Amino acid sequence: MTSRMLSPHTTCPSCHEEVYLEELIRGRCPLCGYSLEENEDSCDEYDEMLGRADLSWLVFSYALFRRFGELGVPPLRILELVAACEKSPQGGEKGTHFDLEIPQKTTDRIMVKRCEDCSSLFIGGARKWVAGDLTSPQVRFYYTCPRCRSVGAPDKS
Repeated sequence: MTSRMLSPHTTCPSCHEEVYLEELIRGRCPLCGYSLEENEDSCDEYDEMLGRADLSWLVFSYALFRRFGELGVPPLRILELVAACEKSPQGGEKGTHFDLEIPQKTTDRIMVKRCEDCSSLFIGGARKWVAGDLTSPQVRFYYTCPRCRSVGAPDKS
């Protein structure tokens, strides 16, 4: 108790609360966020590292992970999609289209399906795909038959 009383402290000019200097967060009051440093012109390392653009990119990545994670897309495929979006120019459409394989549900396994490539009807041994564009909220689900399975995802260019 005595060591706490002897530690350096000050009163925050913004919220008028007593604040101990060891509790400051990057030189700011932990209660209201007011900067208690004398040199306010200096930029924080954290603010430089995580700007508004980076924050919006993190939110975008989180939304993609959440959306495709609920569908069952493997995390590595989601990371590849995020990387493709990051590499594409901001005004370009390249990198916004996706074709991802997803696991089938029980109802998908027992219903009759039509192959996207050869248009044949089949029941088992299919692959389920989700396709769409990141600029629109609609996605399309389709299947490929066991014969077309070795080829992979159809090219929808």
